[in-house]
Amino acid sequence: MLIAVAAVGPLALNIFIPSMPGIQHVLGVDYGVVQLTLTLYIFSTAVAQLFLGSLSDRFGRRPVLLAGMALFLVGTLICAFANHIFSLIVGRVVQAVGGCAGLVLSRAVARDVSDQEGATRLVAYVTMAMVVAPMVGPAIGGYLEVWWSWRASFYLVAMLGALVLVAALRWAHETHFELLPMPGLSSLLRGYAALLHSHCFVGYALNAAFSTGIFFTFLGGAPYVMSEVLQRPPSDYGLYFVLVSLGYMLGNFTAARLSRRVGSARMLVMAGLIAVLSVAAMGVMAALAYLTPLALFGPMALIAYSNGIGLPNSMVGAISVDPKQVGTASGLAGFLQMGIGALGAVVVGQLEAHSQVPLVLVMGACAVLALVSLRVALPAKRRGFPGVRRQPASRLKT
Repeated sequence: MLIAVAAVGPLALNIFIPSMPGIQHVLGVDYGVVQLTLTLYIFSTAVAQLFLGSLSDRFGRRPVLLAGMALFLVGTLICAFANHIFSLIVGRVVQAVGGCAGLVLSRAVARDVSDQEGATRLVAYVTMAMVVAPMVGPAIGGYLEVWWSWRASFYLVAMLGALVLVAALRWAHETHFELLPMPGLSSLLRGYAALLHSHCFVGYALNAAFSTGIFFTFLGGAPYVMSEVLQRPPSDYGLYFVLVSLGYMLGNFTAARLSRRVGSARMLVMAGLIAVLSVAAMGVMAALAYLTPLALFGPMALIAYSNGIGLPNSMVGAISVDPKQVGTASGLAGFLQMGIGALGAVVVGQLEAHSQVPLVLVMGACAVLALVSLRVALPAKRRGFPGVRRQPASRLKT
C-alpha cells in the first residue's frame, strides 16, 4: 500500500516532462511559462508537506491519506481537460497537493511501525519499488504524446489515481493512535523552530534537500537540452531516463542491504562523493563541447545511484530526531527537500543556453552543498538523536 500511494505523485511529475516542449508550441507560450507546470508542482508539494504531516499527527494517517488521494484525482482531471495554460497550472498545483500526501505519510507510517534502522530499510525498499513509476513514466509520456497528445498522459494518471484511491479505502490501515491536539499557528511554528534548532535535523534535512535539488535541476533542464539543443523527440528523453531510474533503484537496493551493516554516516559520505564526482565528469564533457544523450544521462545515472543510497538514510535521520513529531518532521524535511528542488529547476530554466553548461553549474552547486551539510549532521549524529533512548548493547544483541 505504501508503494502505491507513494508512487502516484512521482508518476504524475515525470510522465508529463517529455511533453513540456510540445505544449510550448501547442498553447503558444514561452518555455519558461510551461516550466511553471513543473516548478509550481514541486513548490506546491513542498508547501503542502508543512501541513499534511502535522494534520496526520492530529487526525491520523489514514484520513489524511484518503483526502490527499481524492484531491490528486481531482487535480489530474482538471489537467486532462485544460484548454489554457492557466488551467493547466492550477490543475498541476491541486494534483501536487494531493499527491504529496503519499510521500509524507509513507515515511511517517514506516517510522510508526519500525525503529530508526528498520524504517531506513523499509523506506529504501518502498522507494526502490515506487521508482518504477518515474522510470517508465517519461517513456510512456513521450510515446503517448507522439501517438496521441499530451492529454493522454493525464487520462492514464487519472485512471491509476482512481485505482489507488479505491485500494487505499480497502487496505490503508491506521498506524498512528496517539493523536496530538491540533496545534495553532504559533504552536506549529514553535514545533518547526524546535526542529530547526536541532543541528542533527538541519544537517540531514539539508543533505536530502540539496541531493534532491540535483535531481530536480536535471528534470528542469534536461528536456530543453534534449529537444532544443540535441533535436531529439520526446520519446528519446523517456528512453534515456530509464538509465536514471535504474541507477536510483540500484542505489535504494544498496541502501536497504548495507545501511544497517555499514552505518548511515558512511553511506551518506559515499553518496555525496559519488554525486560530486559525477557532476564533475558531466562538467568536463561540457567543457570539451562533447554533447550527446549518453554524456548527459550517463553521469546522471550515477548521481541517481548516489541519491538512492543517501536519501533513505538522510530522510529517516531527519524524522527520527523527535519520535513525538514524526509527521511534523517529515513534513518540514519534505518542504525543504521539494522547495530547494523547485528552486534549482527555476534557476536552470532562467539560464537557458545552447549547451548543458548552466545545467551542470546548478547541479554542481547542489552536489557540493549536499556534501557540506553532512558536516552539520554527522557530529550531531555521533552525540545521539535527542529524545531517542538507546538500547543497551545486551538488548541489541538479544
